[in-house]
Amino acid sequence: MSAKLNKLEQILRPVVEGLGYEFWGIEFRSQGHQSLLRLFIDDAEKGISVEDCEKVSRQVSGVLDVEDPIQTEYTLEVSSPGMDRPLFQLEQYQAFIGHQVSIRLRMAFEGRRRFQGLLKGTEDGDVVVVVDDHEYLLPFESIDKANIVPVFE
Repeated sequence: MSAKLNKLEQILRPVVEGLGYEFWGIEFRSQGHQSLLRLFIDDAEKGISVEDCEKVSRQVSGVLDVEDPIQTEYTLEVSSPGMDRPLFQLEQYQAFIGHQVSIRLRMAFEGRRRFQGLLKGTEDGDVVVVVDDHEYLLPFESIDKANIVPVFE
């Protein structure tokens, strides 16, 4: 996690959790003059509604105005993780063992950057994924983006 994301999480996690939600993760995309700060919240018992996102957005906006950790213009987006939920922490991978995942690495590992397969678990800081009957141990620190792949039956 970058230093900027780490600082943002330190500021925003207590706000989200203080409102009774789970802080799922955070993304910051610098897009020229207009950047995007996306905050994911969850509530395992009742899910997340638009009203929940609005409530968190109002509180987070106020805190960001005071703390001012982002020096450029940005758009704040508060969202539920959804069915294709992104995975940010190693513990989140543990909760989704047996699910299909899509993982993109920052740099190539064994000649490739993209992996889609069955999440088998974690092992010594690596994420274990089975792709086409081949087991890969992907270094967690090398993962750029990972999502659950929804399966519709």
